[in-house]
Amino acid sequence: MARAPFELADIRVAAGSRTLIDVPVARLYTHAPLYIPVEVVHGRQSGPVLLVCGGIHGDEINGVEIVRRLLRSKQIQGLRGTLIAVPIVNVFGFVQHSRYLPDRRDLNRCFPGSESGSLGGRVAALFREQIVDHASHIIDLHTGAIHRTNLPQIRAQLTREGDTERMANAFGAPVILNAELREGSLRHYAQNRGIPVLTYEAGEALRFDQWAITPGVRGVLRVMRRLGMLTGEHRRRPVPAAEVANGSSWARAPIDGILRPQVRLGARVAKGELLGRVADPFGNAEGEVRAVADGIVIGMSRLPLANEGEALFNIARFDAIEEAESAIEDFQSSLEPPPDALY
Repeated sequence: MARAPFELADIRVAAGSRTLIDVPVARLYTHAPLYIPVEVVHGRQSGPVLLVCGGIHGDEINGVEIVRRLLRSKQIQGLRGTLIAVPIVNVFGFVQHSRYLPDRRDLNRCFPGSESGSLGGRVAALFREQIVDHASHIIDLHTGAIHRTNLPQIRAQLTREGDTERMANAFGAPVILNAELREGSLRHYAQNRGIPVLTYEAGEALRFDQWAITPGVRGVLRVMRRLGMLTGEHRRRPVPAAEVANGSSWARAPIDGILRPQVRLGARVAKGELLGRVADPFGNAEGEVRAVADGIVIGMSRLPLANEGEALFNIARFDAIEEAESAIEDFQSSLEPPPDALY
C-alpha cells in the first residue's frame, strides 16, 4: 500500500517526491507578498518527520547554506520519513540583514506566539501551526550574534538516554552544552511538547564560515542516519568525539575601550588567566579581561570596540576538561583551511 501524502500549508506532497512550498507570512508596505520558503522531501517509506530550519535570527546565515547543501546531498535520496527544510524562518530580518523582526522583537523569544499578538507573536504562531507542529524531531541552526563567533557546538536539554541526547551525540560537534530552556524559544516550545530538538551554534552572523557549515551538514546527516531516515552505502566517517559542558559564563569588559584578545576560540583557559586587554586609544587607561572559570573558550567577540560590561569571551565549564580539549583539537585539526586561518 502506497504511503499517504504529506500535507503542509494546504499543499499535498506525494510519497517519493519533493516539493517547494511558499508559506504566506505577510505583505510588505508595497503590498508585495512575503513567504517563508519550505522544501518538503517525503520518502516512500514511513519514518520520522525532521524539521531542519535556519534563520530564526535573520542575520544568522550559516544555517541557510547548511540547508541548501543538505537538500543537494545525494545521501537524502531514498529518504525514509519526511524532511521539512526551512532555510530562512525570519524572512523580515533576512532581507534587512537584521537579527530581529521590524518591531525589534526576537522571534526566538516569541513562541508559541499568538494570532492576535505582536508581529513576532503572529509570525511565531504561523510558523508553529503551519510547520513546527508537523515535526517529530527538530534541528535549529544558529550562529553567534553580530560581531560574535561561536565554536561549533550543540545546545540541548539532555535527559538520560533520551532522543535529544542520542541526537546530540550523533551530530558530532566537539562541544555539547547542556543548556536550560529559554522561555519563548523554539527549543522551549518543542521540548515541552515532547519533540526532541537540537540547536547547532557555529560561526558568526552575516558570514559564511566554511569551518562551521561543513560540520553542520555532516552533523545533520549523522542525526538522520541515527534516526533511521537514511539508508544505502556511503563513505562512513567516525563520529567525532564530543564532551558535555555543564554550563558557561561570560568574561566582560572591565572598562570602555579597544579590545586586544590574547586567546583564540577553542583555547583552554584557567580561572584568572589573562584573556585580553581593553585600553583607550592612547593606552593611558587599560583593563585586563580574565577568565571567570576553568574551561574552554566557545564564543568570543570579533569587534575590537568594547563598552564596559560587554560580553567578550564565553567560557564553557567541563567535568572532564582534558577530554574536551582533546575533542576540540581533533575537530580543529580536521578543518580546512587550518584553524590559524579561521580564528
